[in-house]
Parts: sequence; structure tokens; C-alpha cells
Amino acid sequence: MNNIKHLAQRFPRDFKFGVATAAYQIEGAAQEDGRKPSIWDAFSKMPGRVYQQHSGDVACDHYHRWESDLDLIKSLGVDAYRFSIAWPRILPDGRGKVNEKGLDFYDRLIDGMKERGLGVFPTLYHWDLPIELAGYGGWTARNTAEAFAEYTEVVVNRLGDRMDALATMNEPWCICYLSHLLGIHAPGEKSIDAAMAAIHVMNLAHGMGVQAARSVRSDLPMGIVLNLMSVYPGSSEPADLAAAERSFLFNNGVFLSPIFKGEYDTEILAEFGEKLPIQDGDLEIINQPLDWWGMNYYNPSKVKDDPAPDAAYPRALPVPVTDSDVRTDIGWEIHEAGLSFVMKQVYDRYDLPPVYITENGACFNDEPVDGVVDDKKRIDYLDRHLRVCAEITEMGLPLKGYFLWSLMDNFEWAEGYRMRFGIVHVNYETQERTLKNSAHWYRSLIETHHSPERAEKLEGI
Repeated sequence: MNNIKHLAQRFPRDFKFGVATAAYQIEGAAQEDGRKPSIWDAFSKMPGRVYQQHSGDVACDHYHRWESDLDLIKSLGVDAYRFSIAWPRILPDGRGKVNEKGLDFYDRLIDGMKERGLGVFPTLYHWDLPIELAGYGGWTARNTAEAFAEYTEVVVNRLGDRMDALATMNEPWCICYLSHLLGIHAPGEKSIDAAMAAIHVMNLAHGMGVQAARSVRSDLPMGIVLNLMSVYPGSSEPADLAAAERSFLFNNGVFLSPIFKGEYDTEILAEFGEKLPIQDGDLEIINQPLDWWGMNYYNPSKVKDDPAPDAAYPRALPVPVTDSDVRTDIGWEIHEAGLSFVMKQVYDRYDLPPVYITENGACFNDEPVDGVVDDKKRIDYLDRHLRVCAEITEMGLPLKGYFLWSLMDNFEWAEGYRMRFGIVHVNYETQERTLKNSAHWYRSLIETHHSPERAEKLEGI
């Protein structure tokens, strides 16, 4: 307990602690109340795309269990809840007719959060593109950026008065590279041309979304959530140092530079300029001033130069170097120092607003034993990463909060339900929720941070 007390006291008094989820991963009710399919509904039903063809049809049934789930969140003592709004519930065809029942659901959810004193931190887009838009080119088509702005305006008109902060989108890196270059996520493309087109359309959609939201509510704090790569060179050799820089620009700079500087890096333009569908005025639209931004961090990336890359892929793609077997159950390396490494790196390079860690957590597939989930490895992971977060605030960088991924076990995209990131265990057969020991640990940390009196009581423990 003294370790928790010491860690809790290192954070500023106004530091926010929260938990995070995403719509398609927890809501279920995929065909209820006017919702139409997203690209993930289709992708998950294609053989070989998702583990055992698992899907989000039922997921954690949050759509029907939202009240008890909010009670559960409240019981953890967190300040805020980060969730996403399902575009296919609001505009089932992507554009056009609004589905009032979809808005009604989020009305109830947000009112329930307010009643429980939880901060409201929604994300407009967490990968569930209405399938109708895929027929027009999806994220490779400018039409989708325009549709996103229309969707944003509808949501903010109805719900924006109760939001504490709004993110346009979550992890464009995954949407552009995992989905359009590597074929791992929906829609399963494997094309550098598609990936680069998606990068520019997503950047444009972000800018248009910010404009649309501010046209309705100029006081709504606007941001975006990026999963930046913490890129280390494989050695001190000049070729590997250069490879790490290329990897930084390819993975991070393609989003950071247009969003925060209003330009693509010259190295990116030299290699990919013809593949970026830039039109006059686009960069001014993308370069909207933001009130905050979010960074998701799980694991580092170490790369080396490849003197003879595959012709199908650019040299900017990292050639991974594996030198650690300290990993989570999903196979991701544990290296908490990578969080502060990339945070310092980007604040040195860019003029950035305040930041939240909008996702951080670990996959460990512990199951209940006599009603107890003793996930010691997850607690260790969280402790190590939160200590780095404390160091970041002590360095003077404007880190304002931390959202743990995730509240509960859920549909983990291409991995289906076999990988568990939650601090709450979900029995997918019965939908029973069980707080893991990591949830009790996180609650103790938050209570200690919020209550000096409790901290005093822990002195002798």
C-alpha cells in the first residue's frame, strides 16, 4: 500500500484517471434500433479474417447493460470515461437520414455518466465505418471526409452540451496501415496507394470534423487520439539511425506534421507525394488549432535499415529487431520507458497542446479461480507505466490524465475474444462481470490520489 501511496502522491491534484472502451468492441446489439452494418460487421464474418470468425454482434452486451456498467465504472472511483460513438447507429448509411434511436442511446448513456459524476470523453470514430461508405471507396475517398463532417455536426448538435472533451478519431495509424497496407484490419486492403490515400483523407476528415464541431459549439474542447510509434534504432550505426528517422516520419510524422504544422514532411512528399490526394486548401483545413490530444501507448518499436527492401513496400516501413522476451499474452514487448521517450520526442519537435494518455494497458488472459482473477502481471505493467506517467508530469510536460485500456474484456478486433485487456473479466456466455485484482489496485490508487485523508491512514500499512 505504501507503494500505491507514493505513486498516487506524485500526480498533480487535478490529474484525471479514467477507463476506456470502444463501441464495436463492447456494445453488441449490432442489428437493433436502426443500426446498420459497419465494415467490421462484414470483415469479421469473412473466413480467415478474425479469430474463429468472432464478431461484435453481442460483444459485452453493453447496449442493454449500460446502466450497470456505468455503476461499475463509478465503483472504480475514476474521474472520467472514454468511449466511442457508433457512426452506424447515428447515420446508418453514413450520410443522409439520422437514426434518432441511435442518438437516444447516447443521450441516455451521457446523462447516466453525468448523474454519476463521470467526465464525458467521447471519440467520434473508432473504426466502425458504415458499410455503405465502403462502397464509395471508404477512407480512400474524399467523400468519406465530407460524410464524417456531417456526422460530427449531427452528434455535437444533440450531445455536445454534455461533453467534457471530444476526439475526432482514434488511431488513424491503425486505420491507414493495419487496414489498408497490411490487410490485418477491416477492410483488409494491402496497397501502399490505398494506405497513403487513407492517410490524407483521414487527416482531412479530422480537420473538417473539428470545423463542424466548432460551428455548433465553439467552446467544446477538441482533440484527436494518435497511437504514436516509439521508434528506437537497432544500433548506433548511421544507417540504422536513418532508418529510425524514416520510420518516425512514416508512422508518426504523416499525422503530426499536417495536423500540428500544416504540412507533410519533405521526406514523405519526396517518396509518397504522388500518392497523397492533396487539393488546394486541404492543409489549412487539417491544421486546426486543438485544445488537447491523446496518445495511446502499449509497446515500443526497434528498427534497423534494410538495404534491399521488398519492392512492394517502402523503405520507411520498420524492419523489427527483437531483443526482449518480456511480453504480454498478445506478444507485445513491455518497455515502459518507450512512453516517455516518444512523449519527449514529439514535444521537442512540435508545438503541441496538453495531452492525455488515452489508452494504455496489457493483455493477460487470466481466468477466475474461486471467483478471483489474480492478474499480478497486469498490475505490474500498470504500475510501471503509471510511474513513467508521473515522471512525465514531473518533467513539466502537460500530461493531464490517464485512461486505462480497458474497462472490461471485449472483442479485440482480429484476435476476437481470445485476448483479454480488461481490468474487469467478462464471461461471454453469461455476461457476468468480475473485477480483477488490477481493478481493485487501480481503485486504491485513485482513492489515495483523491483523498489525502486516506493517504494518511495508509502511512502505517
